[in-house]
Amino acid sequence: MIALLIRDLRLAMRAGGGFGLGLAFFLIVTVLVPFGVGPESATLARIAPGILWVGALLACLLSLDRIFQLDYEDGTLDLLATAPLPMEGAVAVKALAHWLVTGLPLTLSAPVFATLLNLPGTGHIWVFVTLLIGTPALSMIGAFGAALTVGLKRGGLLMSLLVLPLYIPTLIFGAEAATRGTEGMANATPLALMAGITAGSIALLPFAAAAAIRVNLR
Repeated sequence: MIALLIRDLRLAMRAGGGFGLGLAFFLIVTVLVPFGVGPESATLARIAPGILWVGALLACLLSLDRIFQLDYEDGTLDLLATAPLPMEGAVAVKALAHWLVTGLPLTLSAPVFATLLNLPGTGHIWVFVTLLIGTPALSMIGAFGAALTVGLKRGGLLMSLLVLPLYIPTLIFGAEAATRGTEGMANATPLALMAGITAGSIALLPFAAAAAIRVNLR
């Protein structure tokens, strides 16, 4: 499993699919928002948690089609299906690699980008915390969507249509928890719900994704 994780991380860095692309897109979204809604500090601070969450979600979406597609094209996925490592474990490792390359850099950079939206200091902390809890669910759900569409020509659009509705609960609870924390309100409930979604995704979706891959490889 460690060898597979290292391989996926190296491929992601060499191909440029994830780290630089996701951060660049995240930065572009953050920079463009003040031009669209105006430079008022109060307005930007109020919508900043939601904007940062939407930007991170869309940035994660950019590289989802690379999770399994390259392995499918070069035959590696067929080898993984017959390897001693269970397909569920391979799916979990690939989702982890996607999070390390995409989700974690977005989480670490979010407090820096939040300064462009005049977010208060406490908001930086809560945006970081909520993204740290929620982005693993984005990668795991994305891996499930990629498994459903692997092998399909031009399946990226279909995968986006499948994955985006599944992202909505994480987006709602993540943005709400960050907003409440920034305003000094109690946010334990949305945090707990988002953590539950992440835990449930990690526990259940590797099995669903593995089943989808086996069907697509037949």
